[in-house]
Amino acid sequence: MAKEEKEGKNKSFVLRIDNDTMEAIEKWAADEFRSTNGQILYLLTQALKKSGRLPKKK
Repeated sequence: MAKEEKEGKNKSFVLRIDNDTMEAIEKWAADEFRSTNGQILYLLTQALKKSGRLPKKK
């Protein structure tokens, strides 16, 4: 599978999150000119990198 094809595939899932947390993420996303989804993905990616759990790209 080509690298572009693999990177373009995202898995969707439902996330339940309390209102206060969601509002904080939405504001943070707006402050950094990201979508809410993009902000959540960014935060998760940063946490995975920091913990050494994100597989290294080839």
